[in-house]
Amino acid sequence: KDWKQAFTFYSGNRIQTTKYPWFTFLPQNVFAQFHRLGNLYFFFLVALNWFSQVEVFHREIMMLPLVVVLLASLIKDAIEDYRKYQYDKTINFTKTRVYGK
Repeated sequence: KDWKQAFTFYSGNRIQTTKYPWFTFLPQNVFAQFHRLGNLYFFFLVALNWFSQVEVFHREIMMLPLVVVLLASLIKDAIEDYRKYQYDKTINFTKTRVYGK
């Protein structure tokens, strides 16, 4: 009886340390990446380079550093979030003891 009462009272008591849900990972990660000043600066340069009056390099070459940095950060965040998810899963399914009053 006590176990059933404790289980219903603490049913939503779980740990979640992941930063992004899996279904909104890409848009939220890209949004977070553009909060960094360096990424925003390179995006501004890429956007400016699309105008032929101020074009310095080829458009595709100018996008390459930004894409590489964003892709590397995305992969790093995905691996880190997946490891956090695995750790949370092991913690949430461990058996614990409930002590009464």
